[in-house]
Amino acid sequence: MDDVAEHGLGDRSLREIATEVGSSHRMLLYHFGSREGLITEIVTSVESAQRDQLTGIAKDATDETDLLRGIWSQVSDEELRPFVKLFFEVLSLAIKGQPGTEGFLEGLSQPWLDQGEEISERLGLNVDETDMRLSLAVGRGLLIEVLATGSTTEATESLERFLDMWGTARA
Repeated sequence: MDDVAEHGLGDRSLREIATEVGSSHRMLLYHFGSREGLITEIVTSVESAQRDQLTGIAKDATDETDLLRGIWSQVSDEELRPFVKLFFEVLSLAIKGQPGTEGFLEGLSQPWLDQGEEISERLGLNVDETDMRLSLAVGRGLLIEVLATGSTTEATESLERFLDMWGTARA
C-alpha cells in the first residue's frame, strides 16, 4: 500500500510492483489472483480504514453537517489522493466486470450506509438511508472534481453549498 501511495500504479505490471516491494509476482498472484485483485484489495483496505476513522470523527461532530465536513476533510486530504485515484480505477474495472474485482460493487456503498446509520443512531441524528446515499454520492462526485483539478477549494465550496441546501431542505 505504501508503494502504491508513493508511486501510484500507472501501467506497472504485477512483476514490477512485486520487485519494488521485495516480493515476487507469484506471491502477489497467490494472494490476490491478479493485478486487479491487488488493486481491489488495496482500495477495500483503505475504505475500511476510512470508515474506522469515521467513528473518531463522529465523536467530535455536533450535527450531520459537522460530521460530513469532517469526512470531507479526511477523504479529500492530499495524502489520500493516490488511493482515491485507485478507488475510481477499481470502480471502472468492476463496472466492466474485470476479473479480480468481484464483490467490489456489492461493497461499494452499503458498508458506508451501515456505519452511517449506526453513527446517526448513536448521535441521535435523524438521517435516513436516502440522505446518506445522497451525501455519499455528492462526496464521491466532488472527489472526481478534486482529482480532475488538483484543488480542493472549489469542491469544498460546492460541499458547503450542498450542506446549506441539504440543511434547508431538511428543516
